[in-house]
Amino acid sequence: MSARGKILGSIRAAQGKPAEAAAEERERVRAHLAARPANARPAPPRDLRAEFRSRALALSSTLDDIAAMSAAPQAVAAFLTRNALPLTAVCWPELDDLDWAAAGLHVAARTARDGDLVGITGAYCGIAETGTLMLLSTPRAPATVSLVPETHIALLRAGRIVSGMEEAWKLLRSEMPALPRAVNFVSGPSRTADIEQTVTLGAHGPYRVHIVLVGS
Repeated sequence: MSARGKILGSIRAAQGKPAEAAAEERERVRAHLAARPANARPAPPRDLRAEFRSRALALSSTLDDIAAMSAAPQAVAAFLTRNALPLTAVCWPELDDLDWAAAGLHVAARTARDGDLVGITGAYCGIAETGTLMLLSTPRAPATVSLVPETHIALLRAGRIVSGMEEAWKLLRSEMPALPRAVNFVSGPSRTADIEQTVTLGAHGPYRVHIVLVGS
């Protein structure tokens, strides 16, 4: 059992419940969430892609557009070259089938380690309202690849851009029977203003976030 499982199991035991929720209990929770009325929100953007782009740029992310995922290696190589960044990177194992070598890149499909400067990931979806990436941690999509390197490059399918946070969670619940080990949200480069209220990038993670939008 994982540490999280032990903690949640202890909480459920204190409530007089079995350690694991039965299917009937899970279904009651899903029905409650589905029936809950939505809170007041701003009107959704008419063009999700344009809104996502605008918000992401405002967060100091950079963006490129490509027509198909097969063009991702060339787009990544072009970005790294024009920014004088290393052509060596790590990527999610689920992206290992892309032809990185043909673009002149040396990409290892594994978790990131200290010393890895560029990390390439996919994204579960993008949130137009805030320009945020939603990433799920799985064995083929380790969270370290987006957190450890100084430069994070994310490949996002344009058709996976949703209006807001509510739609992102609704999509996740509809597509996955259980939540993954971790859900991470990336809203531009890491930053802090703790010291003299001066914004510093890369304080707790990547200095750069570059998003490659795939498709129309």
